[in-house]
Amino acid sequence: MEKNNRKRKDKEKQLKRSILTNMIIVPFIPFLLAIGVSFYFFITALETNTVSSLKRIVEDHCDMIESFLMERQSDLELITNTYDFEEINSAKTINTIFENLKTRSGAFVDLGLFDSQGIHIKYSGKYPLKGKEYKDEVWFKKVMQTGYYISDIFLGYRNVPHFIIAVRQGAGNNTWVLRATIDTLFFDTLVSKVRIGRTGESYILNKNGIAQTARRSGGIRVLEKDHEYLEFPESENSIQTFVKSDAAKNKYLYATTWLKNREWVLVVRQEKKDAYRSLYSALYISLMIMVIGGAIIIIIAIYTTEHILKRIEQLGMEKESLGNQLIRATQLAEIGEMAAGFAHEINNPLQIMKSEYTLIETLMEDVFGKDGMEKNEDIIDIEDSLDQIKLQVNRCSEITHAILKFGRKNEVKEQLLRPSIIIPEIISMIEKKATVSGIEIIKTIPDQVPGFMGDPSQFQQVMLNLFNNAMDAIEERHGSSGGRLSVAVRRENENRVEIKISDNGSGISSENIEKVFSPFFTTKPVGKGTGLGLSVCYGIIESFGGTMKLNSDQNVGTTFVISLPAIH
Repeated sequence: MEKNNRKRKDKEKQLKRSILTNMIIVPFIPFLLAIGVSFYFFITALETNTVSSLKRIVEDHCDMIESFLMERQSDLELITNTYDFEEINSAKTINTIFENLKTRSGAFVDLGLFDSQGIHIKYSGKYPLKGKEYKDEVWFKKVMQTGYYISDIFLGYRNVPHFIIAVRQGAGNNTWVLRATIDTLFFDTLVSKVRIGRTGESYILNKNGIAQTARRSGGIRVLEKDHEYLEFPESENSIQTFVKSDAAKNKYLYATTWLKNREWVLVVRQEKKDAYRSLYSALYISLMIMVIGGAIIIIIAIYTTEHILKRIEQLGMEKESLGNQLIRATQLAEIGEMAAGFAHEINNPLQIMKSEYTLIETLMEDVFGKDGMEKNEDIIDIEDSLDQIKLQVNRCSEITHAILKFGRKNEVKEQLLRPSIIIPEIISMIEKKATVSGIEIIKTIPDQVPGFMGDPSQFQQVMLNLFNNAMDAIEERHGSSGGRLSVAVRRENENRVEIKISDNGSGISSENIEKVFSPFFTTKPVGKGTGLGLSVCYGIIESFGGTMKLNSDQNVGTTFVISLPAIH
């Protein structure tokens, strides 16, 4: 026994493990696939959008800076095309021109006029630069060669970081140059005003990696070398994007493009965790969804597994109970057949006893029927005993006839059944049991109630089943006294007859009320009920064209209401 129990428990554990594993793995695979695919496409789209947004910002900022430089160059070219050398050489004229330039743009710091030898002959500004010679300066050589020049940031004679825009006019000895200095602070503000997230910034390097504007986050100032520039990937005219770590190991997303005929590099960068903030948020949310979803799947799997195992166990118990009930039903069926045989066998001696009683009664009349023959007390007692024997023999005969009628396997024959006749006959079969159990039977069966069509033995089966169930419930609650069973028949309407069987027994719980008419359902202990009675009764009443309903309250009582078509 112990070995079998251990094997059964091992099988239960193995089954539980198998169900739980399948319940977790099967939904987890599509769940993880859905999360993974969605997250992959979301990451890809977000990275693409982030890089595209950064490229668009770089492109727009590059156009703005290029436009600024071209406009300042155009301002100077307009002046050189409007005024000749002699006009600008006038102190009053150059000052007026400079004021007009500052009105047009606040980026101009000063304005100077140079002859073909690089001598600073006229100047409008705050620095003492008039008379300085620039013929050996790079910017002067460049402008003399190309006609215009925009320099890198340099210190020059003033020893202040600045850059210049210069244009050339004339030819030979009549060549002259007009140069304007651009406010470095103004230009730095123009370049660094890019705002991307919390850490986004922009700055300009020349082709040697020298800073032309300061970096807002610090690290390099104007004219300082950016050592990270050497690690930038080589690029053509297109915008380049890449990820690179600084000295502090902080990763940045970079976007670079060329300015000023590939003389300057515009750099826009943003910390990677700032640029991909939405990505990381989505990652955390996805992980949270995975954890929560996984936990929900596991919880549901555990709950469902326990529910399935309990249901399997319940079905096993029901199967075992069903087997026992079927065995019990078979036994009862056999007992029913045997009871019919017993009743038949008992009925034969009863008939002989009846015959003998009749013979004795005849002899008594012959002996004591003569005139003047007195009966003493002994003879009177004998006659009383004979009357009692006759009464009990007739009663036993009625019981055996009822058993034979109930157990006889006849074909179903419908006939008109009158409640006022058939119900009292059935009640008489359980009156003795009710009296012994202290149960009062209350009958309300008017003679004028119409009858109904049905098979007598089947109707008897229904009523006996309901009576026996009622008496069992009454005994369960009241014991051997205080029980009450009432049978009431009335005309429900012109076409229906209602039979109501009520008791003050233990009642039926609310969760079992809907199950009482189900096959093999019983609330009685094993061996006392088959669970077949009410389901069979329900089917019989339906075959009569009627209905059966139930009302019950625990510890109050139960009422069965049968409604049948009336026959007038």
